[in-house]
Amino acid sequence: MITIIKLIIGIFTILTINSKNTYESIQENTESTSGYTLNYVVKDSKAEAFKILENKCNVCHYKRNKRRVFTLENMNPWANDIYKQVFIKKRMPKGKKIKLNSKEYQELLTWITSTKTSANGI
Repeated sequence: MITIIKLIIGIFTILTINSKNTYESIQENTESTSGYTLNYVVKDSKAEAFKILENKCNVCHYKRNKRRVFTLENMNPWANDIYKQVFIKKRMPKGKKIKLNSKEYQELLTWITSTKTSANGI
């Protein structure tokens, strides 16, 4: 019985030591590049989102709703409205011809999340 307890304690100790080393190396890596990585992701997600807005949304907005044509300069303030119309109410994009695929939904969601994060200063 004592041998089994010593074996369990030994295994637990080994696992604890290995997990601490892994956590420290991950923490060092994220601290050195965290600012750059976040900035890169925000810029990249905005560019990808603009491509989607240009190809799937502005096509109709040019014809039917010229006040809400999206540009790189004005798209961030519209992020909340886009989120409501696309993800909550599922009204946009309208019609049967223009649909968003799962990758496009994910790209828009990534951009919207990054705008909320950068607006809050987190």
